[in-house]
Amino acid sequence: MPTRPDPRPLTGEPVSLDLLNTRWNREGETQDLLTDTEGLAVWLAANGLDFPAEEAVLRHTLQARDALRAAVDGISPQTVARIDAVLAHGRVRLTLTEQGPAENAEFDDPSWGPAWLAARDYLTLLDTAPDRIRGCAHEACILHFFDTSRNGTRRWCSMAACGNRAKASRHYARTKES
Repeated sequence: MPTRPDPRPLTGEPVSLDLLNTRWNREGETQDLLTDTEGLAVWLAANGLDFPAEEAVLRHTLQARDALRAAVDGISPQTVARIDAVLAHGRVRLTLTEQGPAENAEFDDPSWGPAWLAARDYLTLLDTAPDRIRGCAHEACILHFFDTSRNGTRRWCSMAACGNRAKASRHYARTKES
């Protein structure tokens, strides 16, 4: 159970993007939730991931975050190799349950679990709607989101934060010109 509240300005995104959002800017300074296992515990709990907040899990999760960061900036042979290196530590086992077909994730080392789940989630998003994986349009924001708006035109990580800042900035520029 995490011992501190989640300080991030944007939560609730799919696990891959939520992992990217463990780094954010506040007043021009980059913040990082995953500097220690306590921050990892906060992230794991926020995503309902039942893994221990241990150093090995943190190390592997940071490797996945770096690979995902590179992937959202553009797919290249290097980014493919980095994502595949994380995915190599797990697999999906198909099974039949009393409720019907199911999938179970299996890991060669459980400390890769959160990293693997985030990388797999990213592949699912790419398969579902790659054009809806977005970075916030505010120039000072480094957060990412999956656009679930009906018309697919969301631009800001949060209308209350970045959207309002952009609107206020445009308004100020217009009134200054007048």
